[in-house]
Amino acid sequence: MLTSGVSRVPIAILPTPVAEMKRLSEVLGGPRIFIKRDDQTGLATGGNKARKLEYLIADALQQGADTVLTVGGPQSNHSRQTAAAAAMYGLRAVLVLSGSEPSDWGGNLLLDDLLGAKVRWAGDTPLQEAMEEAASEEEQAGHRPYLIPLGGSTPLGATGYVAAMEELWSQLDELELELDVVIVPTGSGGTQAGMLVGAGALGFAGQIAGISAFGDQKTVQAILQELVPGTAEFLGLDVAIEDSDLVVYDDYLGEGYGVVADIEREAIRLVARSEAILLDPVYTGRAMAGLMDLIGKGVFRSGQHILFWHTGGTSALFSYAEDLMQGSS
Repeated sequence: MLTSGVSRVPIAILPTPVAEMKRLSEVLGGPRIFIKRDDQTGLATGGNKARKLEYLIADALQQGADTVLTVGGPQSNHSRQTAAAAAMYGLRAVLVLSGSEPSDWGGNLLLDDLLGAKVRWAGDTPLQEAMEEAASEEEQAGHRPYLIPLGGSTPLGATGYVAAMEELWSQLDELELELDVVIVPTGSGGTQAGMLVGAGALGFAGQIAGISAFGDQKTVQAILQELVPGTAEFLGLDVAIEDSDLVVYDDYLGEGYGVVADIEREAIRLVARSEAILLDPVYTGRAMAGLMDLIGKGVFRSGQHILFWHTGGTSALFSYAEDLMQGSS
């Protein structure tokens, strides 16, 4: 195994299934679409960060930490999953979230509270700076903090998606399936970076394409340009990734991160009504909207095999009810 030399603890329910989305493929009239169900990792409603946290929590325990800190937006899936993973292993969780405390504590915020996390609001302070301030206070209070950056997107965190590509590789062999493209929501870069490293090490011939939930193409590619070689070096893998391999679509950012527009609403409804699969309004809804548009434009064509990597986030749906119900029928 590519990651066998790295310590991990069991958190996710693996392997997650691969299924064909036959009805969606028929509706869109393009390529055959498959889905990788990382919304079913089982960590407090599931999600992709469970794979990263298997390695990050292992490192925190090895370092003797008793408190895990991380950052995110108010409805951060990563923060919710970090709180859940910390609870599994008897660690305290401190979540430093952007902005000020909202009036609605629904969605992921409710789960953060149920999981016992301490939530701090960064206000106008940059998130990394606010987390470092929180860590200093934790140390002064006698705790041993372990800091996880945005999205767990470090070489150690990205290792979870190197292992995920090995998992997919085995499933594709069993299914006798060859993929042309894997579509993944991308933001802080760790998931896509790990997949690129795993794909390169395994000789996967398909394209790994990210659809950005925040950050323009150049910004995300700059993250990948550091994280991909950093992850490969961390694992001791001889992987050559060209700039042309860093495929990022940034045409679907709309009015900004977490702002739901018609394209997300339509994608979420279509997948729910054709496949009974729930997408989230921030990442997977936006990425699916992008995939649908790219199929409509002929970028992805009939005869191709596309896999959509569902990264989770369903619990955030309930805090976006008003936005999602607009134009409902």
